[in-house]
Parts: sequence; C-alpha cells; structure tokens
Amino acid sequence: MKHELIEAHRSGKLMLFVGAGVSANLGLPDWNALIGRIAEELEYDPKIFATYGTPLALAEFYRKRMGGLGALRSWMDRAWHPPSTDITKSEIHRLITLGKFPKIYTTNYDRWLENAHDALEVEYDKIKSVADLVRLTEGRRQIVKLHGDFDLEDSIVLDETSYFKRLDFDTPLDIKLRADVLGSSVLFIGYSLNDINIRLLFYRLTEMWGGSSLATARPRSYIFTNRPNPVAEEVLGHWGIEMIVSDEGDPGKALAEFLRQLVT
Repeated sequence: MKHELIEAHRSGKLMLFVGAGVSANLGLPDWNALIGRIAEELEYDPKIFATYGTPLALAEFYRKRMGGLGALRSWMDRAWHPPSTDITKSEIHRLITLGKFPKIYTTNYDRWLENAHDALEVEYDKIKSVADLVRLTEGRRQIVKLHGDFDLEDSIVLDETSYFKRLDFDTPLDIKLRADVLGSSVLFIGYSLNDINIRLLFYRLTEMWGGSSLATARPRSYIFTNRPNPVAEEVLGHWGIEMIVSDEGDPGKALAEFLRQLVT
C-alpha cells in the first residue's frame, strides 16, 4: 500500500468518498430493482418501461406523473433498510467507522454509514442540507450526504432535474467540498470507474485545484478498485487520482482487505 496514503490516514488528512458499491455489499436493491418498482407503480411492464429512457429520465417521468417522489421515496427507504440487515456484521462498515477519516462524503441515500457509527458508538455530525452546516461540532467526524438523504425528500438526487442541478456544483455543500479537498487527500471506494457521476467529480476536483494558487501542493487522491483498467488509470493519473487495484476477484472481499490494511 502507498506510503503517502497510509500517512494521510494516520495524520487525519484523508477524506473518504463512499459510493454505491459499499452499500451493494449489504445486498441492497440496485437500479434495475428501482426502475422495476417505478414501472409497477405507473402500471407499465418493467422490461418495456426500461427501454423508454435512462434511469434518470424514467425517474423524472415518475416525479412528473406522481407530483413528487413521495411513495417511491418511502418504498426506497423501506427496501434499502430491511430489518434483516445487521450492520454490525459488515466488516467494511466497521472498518470505515473505526478509520481516521475526519470527513466522509457519500453519494448513497441510505443510512447504513450512520447506523454503523451508532452501533459502534462513534460520534458524528450528518450533513444533508445547508441547515446542518450551522450545527457542526468542532473536531467531530462529518458524514456529508452529497446526493441527499431519505430523511429529506427534496435533497435526493434521483431524476434528471435534480441531477442537472447537481452538475452545477454551486450549492452550499459544493462550496464546502471545495474547501475540504484543498487541504486533504481523497480516497474513493465503492465507485465504478465508468460512473459518469464520479468521473465528473474527478474533473471538478481537478478544476478546483487548477484554479488555486496552491495547485502544485495538491495532495494525491486515490480510487480503490478490483478491476484493472489501463485506460482509466492513464486518464485519472492526469487528473491527479491514482488507482489502487486489488487482485481479489470478489469486490466485497477486496475492499474489506484493503480497508483492513489501511485502518488497522
């Protein structure tokens, strides 16, 4: 493992970005299940409905037809938090919680990161909107829900309208992100290298640093994956993001082992 990454973690200067792959290890529904549910509520055949547009467009259609995400958000909240899930059995969530990450940003809507902190009695402040920024506790870990939280429907980035607004990167949470990344290394876990959301974020981070007088002092950032990709490695390298690739074929096992080496 990279010495610079270990040192950044030990010194409390490593921000963590958590993507859908982390929640997937809990067996939660994926986008296909969500689109199937949307089709069901709108009385369409799921297979045919899925051909009518991108997931964002289909979610936008749902919001327009139903006047909001109300019923769908409630279903997602229930489906993403089944009572049968015991977060204390998730080694990945345990290691994240016990790590020395002063700030954890996540694009996941679910509350499993928060639940893991509660179970292990690790204090944190959750930030899902600008209102939360005035209630922060000095020195306490921050969990920032960049794409929203089930507790606040208007914060959820799910359809085209909310997604396009997110692309502007000019909300109070984006301003906070820009300030946070200027002083820290960033580690991305649970993200697909082909995810346009995260690739846009990589670009924005590079743009933030490029416009700073401190660009030459930019800390290294990293993304963990268990799938080698020379094209992504070359492109991300130019953006100041280094790929860390595991030989383990199972993504859950690979991530757990990586976090174990970093955190313990």
